[in-house]
Amino acid sequence: MLTHIRIRNFKCLGEVAFELGANVVLIGPNNSGKTTALQALALWNIGLAHWREKRDGKSARKKRQGVAINRRDLIAIPTPDARLLWQNLHVRSLERNQNGQNTQNVRIEIIVEGITGNRTWACGLEFDYANAESLYCRLLRTEEGKDPPRMEIPEHMGNIRLAFLPPMSGLATVEPKWEPGRIDVLIGEGQTAQVLRNLCYGIYQQSITTQASGTDGKTPWTRLQTDIRRLFGVEIQPPGYMDSRGEITMGYREGNGPELDISSAGRGLQQTLLLLAHLYANPNSILLLDEPDAHMEVLRQRQSYQLLTQVARDNGAQIIAASHSEVILNEAADRDMVVAFVGKPHRIDGRSHRVTKALVDIGFDQYYQAEQKGWVLYLEGPSDLAILKSFANTLGHRAADMLDQAFVHYVSTNLPHKAREHFSALQEAKPDLRGIALFDRLDKQLPQDPDLTVLTWRQREIENYLCRKEVLINYAQPVSSRDNQTGNQPDLFEVEDAEKRKQAMEEAITEVSAALETLGRDPWSADIKVSDEFLKPLFSKYFEKLGLPNQMSKTNYHILADLLSAPLFDPEITEKLDLIAQVADLATPLLPEDAP
Repeated sequence: MLTHIRIRNFKCLGEVAFELGANVVLIGPNNSGKTTALQALALWNIGLAHWREKRDGKSARKKRQGVAINRRDLIAIPTPDARLLWQNLHVRSLERNQNGQNTQNVRIEIIVEGITGNRTWACGLEFDYANAESLYCRLLRTEEGKDPPRMEIPEHMGNIRLAFLPPMSGLATVEPKWEPGRIDVLIGEGQTAQVLRNLCYGIYQQSITTQASGTDGKTPWTRLQTDIRRLFGVEIQPPGYMDSRGEITMGYREGNGPELDISSAGRGLQQTLLLLAHLYANPNSILLLDEPDAHMEVLRQRQSYQLLTQVARDNGAQIIAASHSEVILNEAADRDMVVAFVGKPHRIDGRSHRVTKALVDIGFDQYYQAEQKGWVLYLEGPSDLAILKSFANTLGHRAADMLDQAFVHYVSTNLPHKAREHFSALQEAKPDLRGIALFDRLDKQLPQDPDLTVLTWRQREIENYLCRKEVLINYAQPVSSRDNQTGNQPDLFEVEDAEKRKQAMEEAITEVSAALETLGRDPWSADIKVSDEFLKPLFSKYFEKLGLPNQMSKTNYHILADLLSAPLFDPEITEKLDLIAQVADLATPLLPEDAP
């Protein structure tokens, strides 16, 4: 099992180090280095295999010489130019001294630590750029200078069996029978869709020729069948070999239905079958998975992760996976190892009991977002965020970009204490977190927190600020007539219908306003709950007059915000946007140079 890795100068990773465990999930934003870390492990494994093939048992002089690796041998790291493996393409460094200048190679360095048979080991390799087509691999030097001492490959580390499996891109309809070496090459090239039937065929053939193993008396093939049946409710059929065509065939059956070719199955089933088949076919291996949740519905992501990690444990395998799934993050953080690529890679599991309890209650994905952004915005729902973003964009306010990138948590109810409870739980793990909460008007004094600013609108709710007669009339106009800057000719049918729509809206406004006034309610008042008391009956009446089904529900009221012109804005809107921007300015997100 691998327990630790240190990487220098590889692609986007300047110098990072992090722990590894039996099951590890790497999380982080796009382009943060998760897949690159998996590729670094793959490069180390390729270098190790080449070194053992060419230099094991050779003299010390031979060991000082690098082993050439062609870029085409980097099947798990496809690259058109070997220079692309180096951070910022920097393969040489120039140093000036009293005697002139000295050029040094910039080396990629990868040190992997692990445990084999209860004995620890460490194995470091360095890579030098040769040319666009190749690079050199050597044992890592332990100090600088001419002819430096180098690390050794520990004999007791054994044979490392490592595979990098990217997401399946789509199963081929025809699959030839491959030799084992060709299967490894295709997997390394990311052509996992070309080997699924071969992996299953190998497991099935092995199960025929060997006795059942394990306490349950089942073979790997029958276990694989059971796993897929429990997860997807289908029965995979034994694969067959068509000697006349050199092809492997495989089907599945759902209930009492007909047998279908495995290519007819959903992507989620195919992806899971591939990963499970590889684990059963390669016990005691290390599996690097890039987005194993790809093509998987949310409800099955947790079950799939639980199954994969259990099968890995049963087969003595180790899983190191990169994922964007909140479901997998929360599942792994509670029982496995999670490494966050926010700032420098670091673990977010294994915290104190108090912190762990807080994060379990709210979800580790919430902490991950808080760490990444440094501040949190609390709103009642997505419609409020859409309205705020529209306000900021129309006003050209600097909060517009902040709202686009914000960590937003929806409270769903107009209860400030819910936001405070969530914020307090996050602060257990990130003490320097800042927050701001914005609610509908409340007729009570709100307690203030130095780190969580709680605000309410002075009008009844946020929709009151966009409820203007001009806005409603504008909504009833054809889209082409709202924007005369496009230069496009208006649709003739829309123009013909424009007067009818405008008249319908004016009549609806008059009728609904009159009905409210008989109840002593002013539809344009700051005290009315405008979304329920005015806008809901208004749009119902408007579309009824047009003879159309109501196309404007409460969740769509944010559309009206785009029709509010700057002169109609209440100054309070700018005040609230200013306060949001101020809180965002105080945030301390974890930056790449920050080490936790």
